[in-house]
Amino acid sequence: METLTGIPVLLTDGEARSTLAAARALVREGCEVHVTGSARHTLAGVSRGVHPWVIPHDPLRDRQGYGKAVLDLVERTGAQVLIPMTDASVEACLDQRDALPIGCRFPFPSTDRWRAAADKSRLLPLATVTGFAVPRSLTLERSGERPVADGLTFPAVVKPHRSVVGANGKGALKLAVSLVPDLSHCAKVLEELPEEAYPVLLQERIIGPGEGIFLLRWKGRIVAHFAHRRLREHPPAGGVSVYREAILPDPDLLAAATRLLAALEWEGVAMVEGKRDLRTGAWAVMEINGRFWGSLQLAVDAGVNFPALLVAASLGLPLPPLPPEYRTGIRSRWWWGDLDHLALRLLRSRVRLALDDSAPSRWVVLRDFFHWNGGRDHAEVERLRDPAPFIWETLRRLTSPG
Repeated sequence: METLTGIPVLLTDGEARSTLAAARALVREGCEVHVTGSARHTLAGVSRGVHPWVIPHDPLRDRQGYGKAVLDLVERTGAQVLIPMTDASVEACLDQRDALPIGCRFPFPSTDRWRAAADKSRLLPLATVTGFAVPRSLTLERSGERPVADGLTFPAVVKPHRSVVGANGKGALKLAVSLVPDLSHCAKVLEELPEEAYPVLLQERIIGPGEGIFLLRWKGRIVAHFAHRRLREHPPAGGVSVYREAILPDPDLLAAATRLLAALEWEGVAMVEGKRDLRTGAWAVMEINGRFWGSLQLAVDAGVNFPALLVAASLGLPLPPLPPEYRTGIRSRWWWGDLDHLALRLLRSRVRLALDDSAPSRWVVLRDFFHWNGGRDHAEVERLRDPAPFIWETLRRLTSPG
């Protein structure tokens, strides 16, 4: 891959760990990295070699204002590549795509393709056709529609069709997935969802480790791929991965993911997220994230520099003829997130946390938290050559209310 030295790149969402990982990876390649945030000092904004910028607008509450502020920064920094890092910022930047300067690349698919991938209700039939198993699901098309008891198996998961939705022209809403133990709890969660959340999926809960397949597809071919397995999450029953391991992707799943992105005519990076059922060993797809993912640092540490490859692809630079090989068994740990996981496991019961019988005991959780796997373990945020992000994160944790 040709050198990226001196190429200005603008990343959004300096508060995100994925932005920190991308910034570090691009600085290492010699890029001139600019990072936006809601304040001058953010997790990625304090990283070594990064140029921080402030955008006072919230991409959820003021999507138009946020998008125009990003456009202004593209002009001021001379950015040749713009990479928004969260669903909300991608949506805002998609609105401004046609207004970007000619010299700035935006390595994302069209708005229609992006939203097709983000829509869980549209994903399921496409995933089935391309070779994935999917959880048993029931779709509620509109607000007020209620599930039939014999059509569900509990516990179940309530999923709005998209994680970021419009709110009657008043910005956007970020919606979460909810675990419901029975029909009455399910009805209560559905009543609290806004109309924009529909259609809503009700899915069986898959008990087993979360796994992700990560790909960069460009001009019809897979430039890079990677896979990981979640070892610990926050909250413990399922959420953000706080400790994960690089694995080889199952060839059949990688082929299915390749077909899925081809069916979407995808251009850019994507994460195909799924779970492996402990009872059957089957792998079921959950969703697609069409942007950089939270555990990006693990892929970089294992040997796949997705940010650099994406920048090179968007600029039309030569790319490796084959997807880069990477080291399996490498693990990445987000220390503060793992501490949150430990606190919940020690202070709350299995029932309250909605954990199944396969979850380890409190003693095992405590032992594993203090165990370091030598050269296999990598700290996600704390780095000796770049200590400021971990210091910033720690100070925020210690001084934030609650």
